[in-house]
Amino acid sequence: MTLEQVDRRLSDWMRSHGNVLLRLGLGLVFIWFGGPKLVPGLSPAEDLVRATVPCCDPDLFVPVLGAAEVLIGICLLHRRWIRLGLLLMAGHMIGAALPLFTLPDVVWKSFPVATLEGQYILKNMVLIAAAVVLGGSTREPQSRGTE
Repeated sequence: MTLEQVDRRLSDWMRSHGNVLLRLGLGLVFIWFGGPKLVPGLSPAEDLVRATVPCCDPDLFVPVLGAAEVLIGICLLHRRWIRLGLLLMAGHMIGAALPLFTLPDVVWKSFPVATLEGQYILKNMVLIAAAVVLGGSTREPQSRGTE
């Protein structure tokens, strides 16, 4: 087998399985990040969430946020619920970006150098890009490997 043939086969495999892997990976990340918020004190992001929404009771808001993240993840794991998951995720990403503006001392060492918390928030740009790719594929016919 030539290098060109190997490259073509790998490319074909990635094209046919990439969206499913992206959807499953994104869904698992949301469940993984949301689940710990359901247990007080377990999520490493809890302090950041509490500081971001001082207008809400954090003892209620943090687990509700965790439940929403788990719901987003579950929706993304099931192709038929992906649109709902992407819609919920859009709202979530807007809220998740708030600390960039409302807590500049927490997320910026000195702009544009982000603290660890800032990096945690900025990685959401990749999640948003993944959601755009998935959203763009919701109208495509299902192919092999998509459930």
